Parts: sequence; structure tokens; C-alpha cells
Amino acid sequence: MSPLITTAELAGLLDGPLDSRPTVLDVRWRLAGPPGVESFRAGHIPSAVFADLDTALAAPPGEGGRHPLPEPAALQEALRLAGVDEGRLVVAYDDADSSVAARAWWLLRWAGHAEVAVLDGGFAAWEAEGRPVTTEEEVPSPGNIVVRPGGMPVLNADEAAELARDGVLLDARAPERYAGETEPVDPRAGHIPGARNAPFSAHSGADGHWHAPEVLAQHFASLGVGATTPVGAYCGSGVTASSVVLALEIAGHPAPASLYTGSWSHWSRDPERPAATGHEPG
Repeated sequence: MSPLITTAELAGLLDGPLDSRPTVLDVRWRLAGPPGVESFRAGHIPSAVFADLDTALAAPPGEGGRHPLPEPAALQEALRLAGVDEGRLVVAYDDADSSVAARAWWLLRWAGHAEVAVLDGGFAAWEAEGRPVTTEEEVPSPGNIVVRPGGMPVLNADEAAELARDGVLLDARAPERYAGETEPVDPRAGHIPGARNAPFSAHSGADGHWHAPEVLAQHFASLGVGATTPVGAYCGSGVTASSVVLALEIAGHPAPASLYTGSWSHWSRDPERPAATGHEPG
């Protein structure tokens, strides 16, 4: 199925028969600022359930990084509480660039749930089109999803380092963080030697909609990604890099890209691991 769904398609499904309506996850989140749940309570897509990145879509921060993969049992419990059923479509959205929605998409795919899509344009597009918004918080019936880890490829630190030399490892952070000019969050500045900068902001336009497949394909080709190129992605904590994986799928890349789930927040914790600086891979 397509990894994206339009606002019109989602609206049609929500107006359709009850047994065929998707589960909608509101995953709004900000690195700094008010919690996303406050935005959810101020207004959200009808029937949407809030899923918190920090507590539902990630394990607690620690040695594994700032947003490590949740334990399968914990993820299964969180998804069931959100009403996620086996075989039922899940639609995720946020109110920014869809990178957090991409994390939800990736995590569900990793968990073995293929029926998942990101709302193209997110909440901003939904609201701009005058579609219904509610402050009512529904309590969904418990879902029956079974989390089966391994549906998407992951990298550990050593594998990421190897891929940076033998394939293409894409760093989804902003250029200034990639170059080591600033590091507001993690222990050290810089990037994994050999990694190429591919800011996640390049995946969508000013209106929040994802670029067309051919535009994304050209973008990744300029970064050295070919049809048979082993490719992986990382970012600060494994969240925005999920949008690289999603963008590659939209672009028609034949195999899912691997995700270094610990990302720079994991890599930079170990002083023995090298850090390159500057705007070249190093």
C-alpha cells in the first residue's frame, strides 16, 4: 500500500462504514516547547487517539540513546490501548513536517503491521481545508495487534560505521549539526565519518506536503543512492531519520533503507567512536 494518504482519502474513510474506518494516531511532538498532548486537546481529527513519542513510541532514554526502540511488549500494550487492530489501517499525523508521523509509520512497519500510512500535509493541511476538528477525546476499544519485531531493517553502531564506508549512510540532521558547528542536545558535535548529509527538511515543501516521487528520487540520486545501493539513515535520536526511510519508499527505492535507531544520541555517548566535522563526509 502507499505510505501516504491524502486528507480527502482519510476523510472518506472516516465517513465510511464503522468496521472499515482506520485508527488515527495524533503524534504531535516538539523537541522544545509545550507537550504535543496540549495541541491534541486543543483540537484534533475526529476519532484520533494521542500517542506520545516519548512514552508510547520509544523506550526511556539511556544507553541506547534519546529515543531507543521500545520493548515489543510495551509497544504492543501502547498500540492496543490506542485501538490498533491486526489488519486495520493506521494513519499517523503530526502538525509539522511529518517526521514524527514517519516514526510512527516506521515503528508499526518494524512491528510487522503493514497497513499504515502518513497523512500527507498533516494536521495543518486537514485544518486548512476546513475539515472537522474536535476536542472530544474518545476512548477506543482495545486493539488486538500482535507486535512482531523485525519488519524493517535496523543498524547498530558498528553496522552504521561500515555502511558509511561500503554503501550510503544518510544523516538527516540540519547541516549545522552535521558539520559539528552546533550541538544543542547530544554529548558531542559532528557526524559519523563517511555519512552524507541529507536533511529531512528536503522531503517536503513549505506547505508540509511531501514532494512527488520523481523529485525525491532525483534528490536521493544526487546523494549517491542507486537502485542497488545499500542505504541507511540516522539523525539525532532515530526519529527524523524515519522520514528518510519513508521518503526513499515514496521515491520508489526497491528495498527499505536501514535505520540506525540509536543514531547520534547513541553514537556520541562513546568517546571511542570517531566524529567527523565539516560539510564533507570525512
